[in-house]
Amino acid sequence: MSSIAPAAIRARLESFADPAYKAFNAKLIPNVDPDTMIGIRVPVLRAFAKELRRGGADAAAPFLADLPHRYFEENMLHAILVGDVSATVPDAIAQLTRFLPYVDNWAVTDTIRIRALRRADADIRQWLDQLAQWMQGGHTYTIRYAIVALMTDFLDDRFDTSQLQLVQDVDSDEYYVNMARAWYVATALAKQWNHALPLLQDRRLDPWTHNKAIQKACESYRVSAERKALLRELRV
Repeated sequence: MSSIAPAAIRARLESFADPAYKAFNAKLIPNVDPDTMIGIRVPVLRAFAKELRRGGADAAAPFLADLPHRYFEENMLHAILVGDVSATVPDAIAQLTRFLPYVDNWAVTDTIRIRALRRADADIRQWLDQLAQWMQGGHTYTIRYAIVALMTDFLDDRFDTSQLQLVQDVDSDEYYVNMARAWYVATALAKQWNHALPLLQDRRLDPWTHNKAIQKACESYRVSAERKALLRELRV
C-alpha cells in the first residue's frame, strides 16, 4: 500500500463517530474542547492503526508529519502509531520530539508505548537521557509523558535509584504532572518497595504529591495490608 493522505485518514476516523462515547469521553478529559472530539473508542483506534501498519512503513508517514492535527482522536491515533512504527530509539526520539509539543491532555501521553525499547539492541541509555531532558522542560504533557514512560518501562529489572531521583526532582505546579509523579511513586512502592519508601519517609516530595502517592498505593491490590498501614502513618 502506498502512503495515505492525512485527509483520507481523517475521513475514516470521522466514519467511526460514536456521539454517546464522545459525550462520555469529554467528561473524562475536561481540558479538551469537545468540538475537537469525534467520539471513538480506543479499541477501534487500535484496530485502525493495525490496518494502517499492514500497509507498510510509509503508509501513515504523511499523517504523522501532518501536525498539528485537527481532532483529539487524530492525536490518539498518532500516539498509537508512533509507538509501533518507530524502529529504533533515535527514531522514537525524533518522532516524539515533533509530536509531544502538540499534545494537550493526559489520555494521549498515557497511550504512547515505544515497542523499540523491547529490542535487545535498544539504546536504553540514550532513551533514559532523553526522558531526563523531557522531564526538565516546561511543557506539561511532555513532562508527564516522560514520567509515565519511566514508570511503564523501567520499574522492572532495568530499574535504578537514579530514576527515582529524576521524578523527585521534577518541580511543577501542574496537576497532571504531579498526578503522574504520584502514580509513579505508588507503582514504585508496589514494585521497588525498599527503594521507593525512603522518598516518603524522608519527605522528599511536595505534600500534595506525597499524600497522593500514599493514597494511590493504598488503593493498589499490589501493596500488602501491612505496608498500607505503614504508608498511612506517613501522611502529612
